[in-house]
Amino acid sequence: MPSLTDVRFAELVQDIACDVHSKTQDDDNILKVQEISRAFVSDTLTVPTKEMNAYALRASLGDDVYFEPSTALLESHIAKITGKEAGLFLPTGTILHIQSSQMHGPTYTGRFTCRLRNMFPTFASMEAGGAAFHSGANSIPIIPANEHHLTWEDIEPRIVSGTDVHVAPTHIIALENTLNGTIIPQDDVIEISKNAHSRGIIMHLDGARIWHVAAETGLSMKELCDPFESASLCLSKGLGAPIGTVLVGSAPFITKARWFRKLFGGGMRQTGYLAGCAAYALTYNFPMLPRVHALAKRMQQGLEQLGVGILSPAETCMLFYDPSPIGVEYWEVVERAAQLPDPIKLNGSRLLMHIQTSPQAIEDFLELLRTLKEEKAAAGWKPENAPPKKKTLFRDVYVKAVRPT
Repeated sequence: MPSLTDVRFAELVQDIACDVHSKTQDDDNILKVQEISRAFVSDTLTVPTKEMNAYALRASLGDDVYFEPSTALLESHIAKITGKEAGLFLPTGTILHIQSSQMHGPTYTGRFTCRLRNMFPTFASMEAGGAAFHSGANSIPIIPANEHHLTWEDIEPRIVSGTDVHVAPTHIIALENTLNGTIIPQDDVIEISKNAHSRGIIMHLDGARIWHVAAETGLSMKELCDPFESASLCLSKGLGAPIGTVLVGSAPFITKARWFRKLFGGGMRQTGYLAGCAAYALTYNFPMLPRVHALAKRMQQGLEQLGVGILSPAETCMLFYDPSPIGVEYWEVVERAAQLPDPIKLNGSRLLMHIQTSPQAIEDFLELLRTLKEEKAAAGWKPENAPPKKKTLFRDVYVKAVRPT
């Protein structure tokens, strides 16, 4: 007869047991992939395929805080192709940017620095103020005069130097490439870097979608990263890995980065599976990016044929559009897209294509816009009723769909 202790432990086992699978999990996953193929919200929505999972499950089983073989191979490989001495795998780009501002600071205590980068910077506007909160970094976003990308002429007047104790000297220039899908011409990157280094200023690359730049321009990763002391390369956006960003730089810089990764709670354990997913993405998903760019350009072409405004064109994987020239508002597009027999997911002006985007979803979206245009015309709307076209700053391309109350 089982003892009271055995009975209680058996009850405890039942209480603790957990099953996260739904009763229809396999079917749910198929539907989720279908939903992702018709979502123009973000490329972070992409999911591992069966092939990616099969490759990743064969990865090593180490603890990355100590040493994880597959992860170390991934870090070494990305460092090699970018021409840097070492790399470090991190869970997110957010924690990486916070670490970079800390590690590039003059001291371990995070003395204030000024960060200059493209306007509407992800670092300054989309990461919950992490750099300022954790690192005391004073970031200064700059709007480019050409309304496309930063040049040295934009940056130079904003550089702070000298010994005036009232201001924080410029210590880092951080560029994001691509930014909102647009590519910074490499000649301008090199010019910024040359002038920055002549003044003792460090260069950092936010390469969240730098793989798209390589795919579109044919430039090697080394060429793209050479102007920078450090670079972050996201694996979970365009490449479709589930998690991860790799920071690359000098060996001493990466050694320091490992300390800060632990400090910020970013040390991870059995990351072999994640490294395997990333390796699969580099090998099999990177070659798919030209197709993604072609889908984005097809979307732009179709919208222009309908008379829809383009706020920022499709240089790589995304574009920003304005339906007001055909009498339509964003909220109408979002609501009607969600009501389609096979729904399309949107959230405003940004249309982002990814490796799991369905070409049919683009055609269905264009057909929806055509239908809305015809409905507006039938209701008496005329092109002359369109609001005056205003000069659009690049920072204004992000428009959320909000239904009037």
